[in-house]
Amino acid sequence: MGPTPATSHPGELKKTRSPEVPSGQKRRRHVSPPANSPDSCAGGGSLEDQFARLPDDLLVCIFARLSASASSTSDLFYVVLSCKRFSGLCVFPLVLSKASAKCLAVRAKKWSESAHQFLRRCALAGNLDACYMLGMIRFYCLGSRAGGISLMAKAAIGYHAPALYSLAVIQFNGSGGSKADKDLRAGVALCARAAGLGHVDALRELGHCLQDGYGVRQNLLDGRRYLIQANYKEMAAALTASGPAESTPGVRFFASGAVAAMEPHPANRFLVEWFAEKSRAATAAEDLRLCSNRGCGRPETRRHEFRRCSVCGAVNYCSRSCQAVDWKIVHKMECITVERWLLGGDPPADPLAQMALPPVIPRPGGAGYGAHEVTEP
Repeated sequence: MGPTPATSHPGELKKTRSPEVPSGQKRRRHVSPPANSPDSCAGGGSLEDQFARLPDDLLVCIFARLSASASSTSDLFYVVLSCKRFSGLCVFPLVLSKASAKCLAVRAKKWSESAHQFLRRCALAGNLDACYMLGMIRFYCLGSRAGGISLMAKAAIGYHAPALYSLAVIQFNGSGGSKADKDLRAGVALCARAAGLGHVDALRELGHCLQDGYGVRQNLLDGRRYLIQANYKEMAAALTASGPAESTPGVRFFASGAVAAMEPHPANRFLVEWFAEKSRAATAAEDLRLCSNRGCGRPETRRHEFRRCSVCGAVNYCSRSCQAVDWKIVHKMECITVERWLLGGDPPADPLAQMALPPVIPRPGGAGYGAHEVTEP
């Protein structure tokens, strides 16, 4: 038998011989890479291990905060594309229920079945903005009247001010039905709830209803108070959006006699883009008109549903609030200038005399809606 190999003692440390280094050179010391370096991830995945150790509950809370503060849909979409784990966690009900209106702002030119399903999942998760947006899209764009009203009603139950106001407009016009389906009292009640939540258009609409006795007992003082409150909120929003540099000179702000238009809701922006790009020919073929307020986008659901200007007859409005906004921004220059030219009059010398609303001119039978009265056909 050959010689047996030597065995080390159990308590003796095993010594390894280091490779010999040529004379004149120093031995290199092996340094492990940092935990967050690419070499560490490639070798053992220390950074990946750190992400793997994060619990799902923590990531869901982080993604929920991200969706609530997102300024566009891409902010959440890029997280979904990051990895498979993030993609699964971003569709948790908590994340979708917290998504802001800007995060849900789907553009009409990018509308697809996947976008429809995304809004639907957000609505099922209890997101009120998603319920309102999908309800508006289904009611006005896709022709699903019952489904759209159901979603908007779900948002209105949660005290969503734009949903309450949109349902009020539907009740005022009888949208989706016949002219006999108008319910002015229900419209005023919904408008009052939205106005109580601070919705500017609802405040303005309720003010005009009270001034004219439209669906409610006439009260000129309360009507004027609501109109002033709406103008104040609109002015404050415009000053906040313009920044401190532009908010100081108030005279220059009112030099044109109007306040800058507020940023439309993503749902209204979708309607404007949808009917401007896809359904213009179809709308013209059906002889249905769009609201002349450029930030509204609502179309008629039947012929002669909207009111038209009694002076020129060239513009149509879904509500009195849209008429007031369009009057201040555009139509005052297009309509009243022609009327004064025909009458041979001159414009007033003081532009501040026309600050926010057209002047109220009484007419037989009650207080008038102003020099630019909107009448039904």
